[in-house]
Amino acid sequence: MRSTAMRSSSTSRYAGLSVGVIALVSLLILLVWFGTLDMRHLLRSDEGRYAEIAREMFATGDWVTIRYNALKYFEKPPFHLWVTALSYTLFGIGDWQARLCVALSGIVGLLASMFAAHRWFGARAALLTGLVLVSAPMWNVAGHFNSLDMTLSGAMACVLAFMLLAQHPEATPAARRNWMLACWVAMGVAILTKGLVGLALPGLVLVVCTLVTRDFGLWRRLHLLAGIALMLLVTVPWFWLISERNPEFLRFFFIHEHWQRYTSTVHSRNGPLWYFVPLLVAGFLPWLGLFPRMWQAVRERAGVERGSIRPFQPAMLAAIWAIAIFVFFSLSGSKLPGYIVPIFPALAILAGVALDNITERSWRRQVNFMLVLGIVGLLASPVVATLDKPGTPNVIYREFAAWIGVAFVFMLGGALLARRLLRDHGVFPSVVAYAVALFLCATVALRGHEVMGRPASGADLVPAINAVLKDDMPLYSVNLLDHTLPFYLRRTTILVQHPDELDFGVAQEPQKWIPTIDAFVTKWQDGQPAIAIMSADTYQDLSARHVPMYRIGADKRRTVVTNIPLPAEHQGQKPAP
Repeated sequence: MRSTAMRSSSTSRYAGLSVGVIALVSLLILLVWFGTLDMRHLLRSDEGRYAEIAREMFATGDWVTIRYNALKYFEKPPFHLWVTALSYTLFGIGDWQARLCVALSGIVGLLASMFAAHRWFGARAALLTGLVLVSAPMWNVAGHFNSLDMTLSGAMACVLAFMLLAQHPEATPAARRNWMLACWVAMGVAILTKGLVGLALPGLVLVVCTLVTRDFGLWRRLHLLAGIALMLLVTVPWFWLISERNPEFLRFFFIHEHWQRYTSTVHSRNGPLWYFVPLLVAGFLPWLGLFPRMWQAVRERAGVERGSIRPFQPAMLAAIWAIAIFVFFSLSGSKLPGYIVPIFPALAILAGVALDNITERSWRRQVNFMLVLGIVGLLASPVVATLDKPGTPNVIYREFAAWIGVAFVFMLGGALLARRLLRDHGVFPSVVAYAVALFLCATVALRGHEVMGRPASGADLVPAINAVLKDDMPLYSVNLLDHTLPFYLRRTTILVQHPDELDFGVAQEPQKWIPTIDAFVTKWQDGQPAIAIMSADTYQDLSARHVPMYRIGADKRRTVVTNIPLPAEHQGQKPAP
């Protein structure tokens, strides 16, 4: 059924690879994908926050009422946290366990997208779809960054893929029903991951797709009654339980976290209308040159299908999925980089179709562009080594520059190898080498960020703190909500004066925090041994008030002190340079 309208005679050299080579490449990708989860310490704020919330869920055994620093935290639903807490249960607590949910979500989304592409466009288009998605920097980074964005995107990729599978003209009635029910379940998982956006985005896409294609019969093929019932079966139990235990949940979650987040700048995450454009460019950089051919694929396939008995247009649905979601978040009053990750599976499917029909000449231009970019990047990377900022000394930038240089070496080497394979073996082997090299390029660059991430995480302070910290000692966070150090200490903190994003939690349980510095000083001097985390400025202010503090350790972001004299081996420590 595949159209041959875009093929040219030059694609006769579009040679394949043996099953063994494809299996080895797949194994390499999987080993790197999962094997690098532990290569960095957690970053603030998302990575540390969600790792710690899941740790508290695991430690307390309460998988209904979500808490952060022992305070109620109702900003997001629990699916991502459940999977992470399960990861801790099975494998222990650690960095890679905290990232396992996003890594699995990335691979599940990739495989679902490949399966849908295989059904509609053939085996080679499916392989190309997978290669495009795994080598898209945004998908790679999101799959190794502990936040809800990739978990949502994996579920949303399944929504798109299952919809495409259900609408295939050769699907039996039973298969269509089953795939649509699976689609509704995936929407339920998306809702349990990040709220109503898991239903709103697919709904928006379907409305736009119906208006564009005039395929109003699509709504009759959605199995709405059974699907909605199944989606409610997935989502309602948790919403009912948490509302039963916490009557304040519904208003905060649905009004504050949905309506106000989208329509206002209440979360101080606003950005210009074009906020996501550079993120799209960087996130899909290896395949930007395919955009004209991707759009051509949408138009030509739509033209073929309008003249046939098959009204459903899979390429058009993928295009509308990407465009509608991109526009939706561009118009939002709240913007964060990860919001547009769900568009990448749709882009990958279209890119896979475009690559399946590309000529050697067009592919050579794409490779040459990346070759030039690799040369420019490699020559420019030493500039990073000249940077020097108060919060990040030059020695760190020099190490980071070395990693960036290695990343561009992978880009340059991949482009050169792709040119060689194109000349000797055709387009497909060239694309495979190119994609793997760009996947490794992004992986190396992400690893390089550890030179900045480790000091920011506070992990290096943990041994000194644990040498003093006892189970019965309070751990205060003074004017500072630290998102990573509590996770590495395996302890919650008591907030002092500044609730940060936990203002809802402290309002619900005010007895669990200290609202003023004066109240903290009184508590600090009541004779109970304690430890406090604070900024250097807060430390100086309290020192000027002659508050008794013995410094355990310090870094650029925080100073850690105790109110009891330290053993000799801990005395006299100075802030890190």
